[in-house]
Amino acid sequence: AVGGMDATTVICHRYTPPEQLRVFTASADIIVTAAGLPGLITGDMIKPGCAIVDVGINRIKDPVTGKAKLIGDCHFESCVEKAAYITPVPGGVGPMTVAMLMRNTVMAARRSS
Repeated sequence: AVGGMDATTVICHRYTPPEQLRVFTASADIIVTAAGLPGLITGDMIKPGCAIVDVGINRIKDPVTGKAKLIGDCHFESCVEKAAYITPVPGGVGPMTVAMLMRNTVMAARRSS
């Protein structure tokens, strides 16, 4: 194994007790969220300099405009101050998903011909 390339993976979910979730997120170098709970992860829960990949998609009513809007599982405003990297919602992982889907489609088409 290459030095510094190993990782211990911890899986939490929407029913992980908040105090346990805080313990895990406070020591995590990388956090990937996909729980479907807006504001599940806040800036006071994360390790400074961590990377956050917010895959959560939550449709809420904007209190100012009254229109529906998408937000992630992380409270972006508080997490962006502490995290080294964070993907926004919308516009974060979605475009990468589309790009990889197109890449895989082209690769499959080439292999089939």
